Amino acid sequence: MAKTGVLETDPAVVAKASELKKELQRLVKKIVDEDDSRFEIFDQANEALSALKDLKLKGSLSLKLDGALDCPDHFRCPLSKELMKDPVILASGQTYDRLYIQKWLKGGNRTCPETEQVLSHVLLTPNYLVKDMISQWCKKQGIEMADPVQGNEDELITQADRKNFELLLEKIKSESISEQKFAAKELRLLTKRMPCYRALFGEFANSIPSLLYPLSLRVVDMHPDLHEDLITTVMNLSIHDSNKKLVAETPKVIPQLIDSLNYGTIETRTNAAAALFTLSALDSNKTLIGKEGALKPLIKLLDEGQPLAMKDAASAIFSLCYVQENKIRAVNDGAVMVILKKIMDRVLVDEMLTILAMLSSHQRAIEEMGENGAVRGLLSIIRESTCKRNQENCIAILYNICFHDRTKWKEMRDEENANGTISELVRTGTSRAKRKANSILERLKKGVSFTHTA
Repeated sequence: MAKTGVLETDPAVVAKASELKKELQRLVKKIVDEDDSRFEIFDQANEALSALKDLKLKGSLSLKLDGALDCPDHFRCPLSKELMKDPVILASGQTYDRLYIQKWLKGGNRTCPETEQVLSHVLLTPNYLVKDMISQWCKKQGIEMADPVQGNEDELITQADRKNFELLLEKIKSESISEQKFAAKELRLLTKRMPCYRALFGEFANSIPSLLYPLSLRVVDMHPDLHEDLITTVMNLSIHDSNKKLVAETPKVIPQLIDSLNYGTIETRTNAAAALFTLSALDSNKTLIGKEGALKPLIKLLDEGQPLAMKDAASAIFSLCYVQENKIRAVNDGAVMVILKKIMDRVLVDEMLTILAMLSSHQRAIEEMGENGAVRGLLSIIRESTCKRNQENCIAILYNICFHDRTKWKEMRDEENANGTISELVRTGTSRAKRKANSILERLKKGVSFTHTA
């Protein structure tokens, strides 16, 4: 029996779709019949159309996910068991889909559902790395993910909002530090809580240069709180999809973010890294950010090991390295040594292995790994780890080393003879890990045969 889509089976969704269609018909008729239709009617029609599109998209997505697609377990929310749309990190370190963990917390729970650990706070931190991995997986599977922020960004912008926005921009360009601080703090809070204020930056010419005015005067050197508020506002703006190109291509924005990575407080540097990650969602921005020299300070921030900053720096590096030129820049800027050290120290192993697997296609990266004991370290992680993804990334890196550096064959063969690590992965690993492990074993066997013949 054929599967039925959500739009056909959920009465609430059917009723909502019917209501939106009627409203859309009414508004379109009004636009067609009236020669001088008010702009508000056009906006209302656009909102109704967007809402209807979202319903259709959600129905299509649910139908696809209900089929035979093999969604990786680590992409599913532990609460809903569904593919996460907006993964966030709880204080316990566990990742959940925002909607479901918010419901859990609003129900009065103050423990982590998975670990049952009592939470020190209930703040939710976006897991940008997992979100990007899910996005890449969805693209390969032909699934179009709905933007979880989209529903909030449909809020109407009032005239009072516009006037307040203009007033804050005037204050931030004033000569008074107290007024600059007040305006920066307000804009930071408003762009965090109200998506319509993010959109306003796209409506007003020179609004972003105005926001950055205090940075150009270097007054932030003496006022780190002002610096932090300005950079955090840029981060908030970059969340809005329509702003990504505008923000990145506004002169001095990327250089200012890079400058903040180097000289800001840890909070400012963290938010600058998060802004660069969010902007890098566009491939054109990836190239621009890489050319401006962002990778070196991001790698430095990762190396310093500040817990608050490492994940944002790792997320930005991972996203930027989808572009080949940035992959080369990251290797040249010392990423391999820093990442290897984190892995050996068992710090953010999941994230570090994901980045290293991406960089391991570069010859210089392979040489550096070989020189710094990566083979033994990666094999030890395969033996110790229960995470299939980490095992898969380890063997993928070893595969690249094996096929591009013959000097490491003996080390791999000795390890295999002693512990059988690669053979065990052939038996228990994921399908991809099994293929890579088998290829390594075949190459090592051929190497032995070749040596004996010679």
